Amino acid sequence: MLIGEVARHSGVSPRMLRHYDALGLVRPTGRTVGGYREYSDEDVRRIFHVESLRSLGLSLKQIGRALEDPDFTPSALISDLIRWTEDRLAREQELLDRLRAVDASVPTGWQDVLRIVELMQGLNSTSAARRQQTVLARPEGTEAPAELLAGAVLAESDPNVAGALRWALARAGGDGVAALAAGTRSEDAGIRRRAVLAIAEMAEAPGAAELLADALGDPDPTVRRHAALALGRRGVTETVPTLVGMVVEGTNDVEAAEILGTLSQDPECADRITAALAGELAAPTADSATRIRLTQSLVELPRPAARDVLRRLAHDDDRAVARVAAAFVTAERDAGRVSRSDDRS
Repeated sequence: MLIGEVARHSGVSPRMLRHYDALGLVRPTGRTVGGYREYSDEDVRRIFHVESLRSLGLSLKQIGRALEDPDFTPSALISDLIRWTEDRLAREQELLDRLRAVDASVPTGWQDVLRIVELMQGLNSTSAARRQQTVLARPEGTEAPAELLAGAVLAESDPNVAGALRWALARAGGDGVAALAAGTRSEDAGIRRRAVLAIAEMAEAPGAAELLADALGDPDPTVRRHAALALGRRGVTETVPTLVGMVVEGTNDVEAAEILGTLSQDPECADRITAALAGELAAPTADSATRIRLTQSLVELPRPAARDVLRRLAHDDDRAVARVAAAFVTAERDAGRVSRSDDRS
């Protein structure tokens, strides 16, 4: 076949076929009387081999070696190609994310585009100080896309920068909660923690309560705690088991106890909380420090049932627990005497 016919059958342009010939990659085995290239069936098969290897990303030099060197094994080269392709895809994904962030900002001019690009560069800095400064030094009246800030929140490990990002996201235009939703479903517990902590700071926003309620069942205890604290402040009684567990574990126990005290203003919930705390006090695994925290939590409850438990604890075998309970009982008794004295006067 002549070069034009080969080009039609193979889809390789005559110019590229001549290039293959010049490189010695695919040389036609014959020539016509007039000196034109004439390709055999074997030459055409080699062209298809070359094109197949090109489709994998091999260079023409690599293809030539693969076809000519019998000792050239593909395994190492294929591994390199996989790594190069992954790097290229990562760069292209980064570019795509950048373009989407610019588009989400609805720029009205190129100055807006440049401001978003500058923000992205600052947020991607290797310096935590620069990332934080990028967030806090935004000019008054300029808004960063919520999607961009949410992505930075989910990726940020420095606690100071993360706090600044959550602050900015809570005040940004757009739906920050929706932008964080994917983070609550991540397989990475660290990302889920950052997502729920950020959502907790926007607990009044649409959709936040639902995501936090789902997080109460998260397998990671830190995620559950963040969700429980945020929902507990909003009066959600389903948080009681997690909050009681925080008192037992000594994790944000003071804050958890205060929320339990607020929730106990509902009489039915107060009985549940009292029973839960009393049950943990009676647990054989509860050490002295744990029982002291539980006793202090009972002090926060305004219900008679909690006072009855505290009166019993004032005679507890653990002297430290007894002292905490007795101090409350004494204070309550003294307050009652003052009240009766005021009534008589």
